[in-house]
Amino acid sequence: MNGNNGQMSPPAVPFGGRPRLPSNQSNRYSLNGTPPANGGPYRPPPPPPPSAATSPLAPRVISVSDGSWVHQKVLLVHGECADTARPIDGSLTVCHHQETFPPTQWPVCDSYFKALIYLQPGPNRIRLDFTSPKLSSPDGQMVVHTSWISINYLPLISAPPLQLCILVAKDSPETFDATPERVQKEGNGLDVAIRKFRMAAYLWQAFTAEQMNRNGFGRRCYRYEEEWQPGTLSVRDAETGQMRNEAKIHIIRMDKTVAEIRDLNIAQQYEPATNKGDLFNIASDAVRARFAPRSGQPQYVSCMFLDAHWDKDVGTVRGHAALGGGGDDMKLAIFGSHCLQSYPSHIEEVVPSFTDCTRTNTDYVANDCGESGSSWEAANIGIGAHLHETGHLLGCPHQESGIMLRDYVTLNRSFITREAYSTRTQQQGQRLCLPKDECAWHRLDTLRFRFHPCFQLPTDPAQPADNSVQLWTVDSGTVLATSATGVAWIEIFPEDDLCRHWLEFLDNSPSGAPRQVTLTEQMLRERLPDDRRKKNLKLKIFSCGGGELEVEDFSKLASSKDSRLKLPDSRPAFRSSKLGFSQMENSTPTEIILGSCQKPARLLRNIRVYHGNCMDGLEFFYDDGGSELFGKRGGAEGGSDFPLDKRRGEMVLGFYVRAGLWIDGLQILTTTGRRSVVYGNATGGSG
Repeated sequence: MNGNNGQMSPPAVPFGGRPRLPSNQSNRYSLNGTPPANGGPYRPPPPPPPSAATSPLAPRVISVSDGSWVHQKVLLVHGECADTARPIDGSLTVCHHQETFPPTQWPVCDSYFKALIYLQPGPNRIRLDFTSPKLSSPDGQMVVHTSWISINYLPLISAPPLQLCILVAKDSPETFDATPERVQKEGNGLDVAIRKFRMAAYLWQAFTAEQMNRNGFGRRCYRYEEEWQPGTLSVRDAETGQMRNEAKIHIIRMDKTVAEIRDLNIAQQYEPATNKGDLFNIASDAVRARFAPRSGQPQYVSCMFLDAHWDKDVGTVRGHAALGGGGDDMKLAIFGSHCLQSYPSHIEEVVPSFTDCTRTNTDYVANDCGESGSSWEAANIGIGAHLHETGHLLGCPHQESGIMLRDYVTLNRSFITREAYSTRTQQQGQRLCLPKDECAWHRLDTLRFRFHPCFQLPTDPAQPADNSVQLWTVDSGTVLATSATGVAWIEIFPEDDLCRHWLEFLDNSPSGAPRQVTLTEQMLRERLPDDRRKKNLKLKIFSCGGGELEVEDFSKLASSKDSRLKLPDSRPAFRSSKLGFSQMENSTPTEIILGSCQKPARLLRNIRVYHGNCMDGLEFFYDDGGSELFGKRGGAEGGSDFPLDKRRGEMVLGFYVRAGLWIDGLQILTTTGRRSVVYGNATGGSG
């Protein structure tokens, strides 16, 4: 019994072990009760009598099974009430574990529902109540059809977080664009911006975790840095003064004025704009000053410019940029606040926000590319496009479909069951929004997430330090792709900027992805449609450790004519794929064959490495006093010597190379297991 009001609480799940899966017979039943108002007080039905039969109208969650483990605070679920062959409308009430969150109400359309469930760390016992005006008992009372589901929430703290920031000009009024009606109703100050941005971030997370699960990767997702603060996820938190552990929104005050920010407009429709990259650079500088990223420890940060402003006269949003990317130590996404008024501030506002048909008043706020003609469509564009840029931050390129195209114009369908009228299509929206109607992360995006540091689970095996991919040309036009962490997938580009064809090498076997994959031109071309089989083949090969290797022309790499040569001692040799892009000034091609392969063989005694912040050249010195130069003599004067131990018969085994546009660094490997330091830039490029 609850000592405060005498109401029955759901039975607690004991801590210390995984909850047992209850049977459907003990999990679903019907009783009379009082239907709630969303966010208001709720009087639950009493527990079922021992003889209570299973109700065919009790809610049934489809997307997650009883006893599942998840890793995000807000869980997106969908399911059915009653028989979908005889659809019925009504309401679903979610009652949270030990009343740690106010009950929330969700529409049931044609017996189908979607809901967001707030979770506490550890076991959660959730009650789902279905009511409908069309269903009542003989005495006229509303009948409540109830089911229970257990969800275990394990917060992740071992993976790097995705940081959330609001960037504010030094003289900012700390407001965002909103119509007078909105300002009067809920305000448009910084505190409102924080609530809306936080709620949008939890929608990103719930959507992404659901997408990962649909792609067979479980409910792995990135995490947010959280802090103990006044709660905002429920509309009632402010009334009750409830404290919660919620996503931290960093407020970063920049050294630029509002005028300076708004003059640096990179929106594509604003042709007179200059200095188009400056907003990203300004954001990067401000974020670096806050988080001080270190080499090898990248920060992942998604930012919003609070001072973005719709300029009706010019017809653009000033101070807004939609960009994502970054370098080795900082992964950054930026977006403006021009759609913020349409975002939900609390969980209870998610459905109203995504069904609000209020027309966009362009006297005060933007209609983005004509696709934000109503409030719910503006929420799609703002929340979805910012998620798109966050996808770039996480390493996703543009795709042929999904969030990384522009499919986020239907992001609302992931959270609602019936769509409102669309000004974008000039049609009534989808009557019933099923999973097949929703937008999605592309399969290739989820593959990237599966092996991204932010998505790692404590149960994932430790990865070797070397995450690189190597290609080896062998006889008969065959190429071997190898990686110590396993070859995960290969993207195929037949003269196309977007990847439409790929090979996956993941399976559920204990050994995981293979460490060696055999490739031939024929097997790759067979994956392509007939009209593309004669195109030039570019490949991108990805390892399970996050490494990547690009091959500009696979046919040339696999060709015996271009890849095979005969050494002076008659042995065959094979050229590997090229590293770097040969774009540095005065770059010239060089090729040498080491003296050990010559007739008579010469003994290598020393390697001199010429380097500075990158590699300039290698000079090989032999026991007969001669030498051979690969590259140029440059960098630090005199270079760095790496002598070989002739008494032990030490020989060069290979090289570890770090390269991007050029060769950043190089390490010498020998047959005795010895390794040199990484000459040049040890952290530049990729390994």
